[in-house]
Amino acid sequence: METHGPLGTLWVSFGLIAFYLALIWLNSLLGMFLTPLFMIPGTWLLDWRKRRKGELKEDSET
Repeated sequence: METHGPLGTLWVSFGLIAFYLALIWLNSLLGMFLTPLFMIPGTWLLDWRKRRKGELKEDSET
C-alpha cells in the first residue's frame, strides 16, 4: 500500500476544508440573491389574483 505521509494528509485536509468553505459560501450567496428573484414575482402574482377576485382595489399599490 502506498503512503504519502503526514504532509500529504495535511495537504488533502486543507484542500477539503477550502472546498467545503467555498461550498457553504456559494450556497449562502445563492440563498441571498436567488430568493428575492422568486419572492417578488410571487407577490405580484398574489396581488393579481386578489385583484381578479375583487379583494384588492385596482388602483391600490399594496
